Parts: sequence; structure tokens; C-alpha cells
Amino acid sequence: MYATQALTHLVPLAAEELDKNKVTPGVLGFLVFAALAVGVWALMKSMNRHMGRVNFEEAPDPDAAAAEPAGPAGDKAASPGK
Repeated sequence: MYATQALTHLVPLAAEELDKNKVTPGVLGFLVFAALAVGVWALMKSMNRHMGRVNFEEAPDPDAAAAEPAGPAGDKAASPGK
């Protein structure tokens, strides 16, 4: 017998005892929520640690500097609309 078949036999038994006005998530719901909260906290702590290690200062690209013409004539050629 499969587990799903066993559970379908138990569902009608639980429905007889279930009071629809007193349904709560219970201890299992709290534990799942607490586990999710701890997981999110751990991920945020890890992200903050990794973001602290990031160096936001870029080194100039040597290929781009060599491709740009130097001097004022190069500036006029780079922006013809101004």
C-alpha cells in the first residue's frame, strides 16, 4: 500500500474530529515558520559578508584607453552633437 492511499484513509477520520472554528497552524506550523526565518537570517548575514568583500573601484581598461584618441580633437569627435 502506498503512503498516499494510507493518508486518504485517515483523512475522513480527521475530518470528524476537526472543529472548523478552532483550526490553528499548531506547533508544526510554528517550527516551519521559525526554520524559514532562521534560513532567511542566515542568507542575509552571508550576503552582507560577501557584499563587504566586493571592491567597487574598477581598474581602467587598458584596451579602451588605447582606442580613445587623445587631445581636444578626440573629444570633439566623440561627441558630435554638442
